[in-house]
Amino acid sequence: MSESGEMTEFGYIMELLAKGKVTIKNIERELICPACKELFTHPLILPCQHSICHKCVKELLLSLDDSFNDVGSDNSNQSSPRLRLSSPSMDKIDRINRPGWKRNSLTPRTMTLPCPGCEHDVDLGERGISGLFRNFTLETIVERYRQAARAATAIMCDLCKPPPQESTKSCMDCSASYCNECFKIYHPWGTVKAQHEYVGPTTNFRPKILMCPEHETERINMYCELCRRPVCHLCKLGGNHSNHRVTTMSSAYKTLKEKLAKDIDFLIGKESQVKSQISELNLLMKETECNGERAKEEAVTHFEKLFDVLEERKSSVLKAIDASKKLRLDKLHTQMEEYQGLLENNGLVGYAQEVLKETDQSCFVQTAKQLHLRIQKATESLKSFRPAAQTSFEDYVVNTTKQTEVLGELSFFSNGVDIPEINEEQSKVYNNALISWHHPDKEKADSYVLEYRKINRDEEMVSWNGIEVCNTSKIVSNLESNSHYAFRVRAYKGSICSPCSRELILHTPPAPVFSFLFDEKCGYNNEHLLLNLKRDRVESRAGFNVLLAADRIQVGYYTSLDYIIGDAGITKGKHFWACRVEPYSYLVKVGVASSDKLQEWLRSPRDAASPRYEQDSGHDSGSEDACFDSSQPFTLVTVGMKKFFIPKSPTSSNEPEHRVLPMPTSIGIFLDYDKGKVSFYDMDHMKCLYERQVDCSHTMYPAFALMGSGGIQLEEPITAKYLEYQEDVLS
Repeated sequence: MSESGEMTEFGYIMELLAKGKVTIKNIERELICPACKELFTHPLILPCQHSICHKCVKELLLSLDDSFNDVGSDNSNQSSPRLRLSSPSMDKIDRINRPGWKRNSLTPRTMTLPCPGCEHDVDLGERGISGLFRNFTLETIVERYRQAARAATAIMCDLCKPPPQESTKSCMDCSASYCNECFKIYHPWGTVKAQHEYVGPTTNFRPKILMCPEHETERINMYCELCRRPVCHLCKLGGNHSNHRVTTMSSAYKTLKEKLAKDIDFLIGKESQVKSQISELNLLMKETECNGERAKEEAVTHFEKLFDVLEERKSSVLKAIDASKKLRLDKLHTQMEEYQGLLENNGLVGYAQEVLKETDQSCFVQTAKQLHLRIQKATESLKSFRPAAQTSFEDYVVNTTKQTEVLGELSFFSNGVDIPEINEEQSKVYNNALISWHHPDKEKADSYVLEYRKINRDEEMVSWNGIEVCNTSKIVSNLESNSHYAFRVRAYKGSICSPCSRELILHTPPAPVFSFLFDEKCGYNNEHLLLNLKRDRVESRAGFNVLLAADRIQVGYYTSLDYIIGDAGITKGKHFWACRVEPYSYLVKVGVASSDKLQEWLRSPRDAASPRYEQDSGHDSGSEDACFDSSQPFTLVTVGMKKFFIPKSPTSSNEPEHRVLPMPTSIGIFLDYDKGKVSFYDMDHMKCLYERQVDCSHTMYPAFALMGSGGIQLEEPITAKYLEYQEDVLS
């Protein structure tokens, strides 16, 4: 019969089953191949005692061969929902069927196959498919099942000339079906064929004697208790079973049949218990259904009370409840089907009763052992009955006791999802905000949601903005200047989320970030200063030239500042930039200066005069103190020796302890060109340390100066590469 014909026949059989026209009862689940999901066709017994169609075994082996980039593939049953392979080459099929085949090798090897029944890899040995027994008992039951389903469908004679007549008997020796006339012609009296065994019309022909797959000319007559399979005397004498314990086939037949019959009687005797447990499962399913619906109603009620805020959350909660209810109902339904199979004439018991009808000892033994183990497992399940799912939906009760501010957090909180922790050291704000966090167990979270909102001074409620993130850091852009923002993060595992992390408050810069690099042309002294290729870091090498000129020093000697400026100027608006001064720096000045003042400084001959005598040199020698009440075209603050020095002013104390602060990690400079004001900030807390008026009648440039050893690093704008840096550090 062709594969398409088998599929049509299978559909026809299932249609008859649905109409209740099949006499053999409720054992179809036992007759379906786990690979192709159809009635078994020439089933083979795997070493794990599960059966699978012969063609399915070949398809599985061919699919495994394809995974190793071998050419070609086997022909699959087009009706199979799982196995759909392209047409194989004859050479490849021959290699699959040939014992001990191996790709690109003449050396025999063992073959492994994933069993579709138990999903374990089973070793087929060196003989492969050739070493597997054919399950004739199962094949006979399947054929009996087919005949019951197609009782009205006749089996036609194989020898008639067209049109064929309906067959009346089948010859087991000829493996063919005959009408009365053809049977007389091909089995004449007085010949050997007249002694052939014949049965009623059938399409299932099996050999009278079960032969050993290892020794094809020997019939099996023993049973290996270790391997749990029939063997012949050659297997015991010098084969793979020479050191195994074996018993006679009649003894194994008698023992297994007695055990199987006893277990079947026990299950039949427990039929009332099985029915009671099925009734309990039905009640549990109804209770689960009711509790699920009740949980849905309660959730709907709570959401309706706060509809304006919770409308977006309602659908997700209902979906979560439905998903949990469906999962539990599926588990309970599957468990109920398994218990229904324990009833008399149903499923497993019905199949076992059919196996007991087997009279051939060898065929019975090869089928009964695995069936006996299954019945034993079913018996054990009766002793420790436990529902497969809980009926309570306590974890899905929506909490509406919190204030409106936290309504967005409503979810099914679970202790299984840990709370993330925001890393304050790695989180920063500049042109954008970079938020990084740590999660104790990343494998327990599928994703994260970073939430942020602006904190208004008038305490007006602002809703949270959420961003779904797959890693543990995120850049948030389009934040307003000079504003406080709160950030928090939650971890999600499916529809379950963790509580929110502790909030992190960050203050954005007072103005948009002004981007520039160090100017390597205007006034840059490459003898004293070292500028990197990116032009965002400069170091002072002062000291070496002084040592070379030390023989000229007899009396007082003064070293001037080495200036470097930004490559972009400011002519209007508000701007902010930041830099880091290296802790080892001796003396560094940072600030702003006008274009005309810079020209004056940069034209001054170096080492010619002490900066004390240069009124506007920028050195902290009292020049700034002298003109604090008048606007000047530059302002520079002094940083060095891990200290930040605040210039003298009428509003500040002249005591040194009040003018010296710890050096911030990063120093921010804010220039309001239109108002003529410059401010200096501690970037860690966005706190203003010092501010004063400045003359902005000309183009203003970011200005820096170094004396002695020192280094300045410009803060880079926060971009996607910050995430790359963090991933490199974490990995």
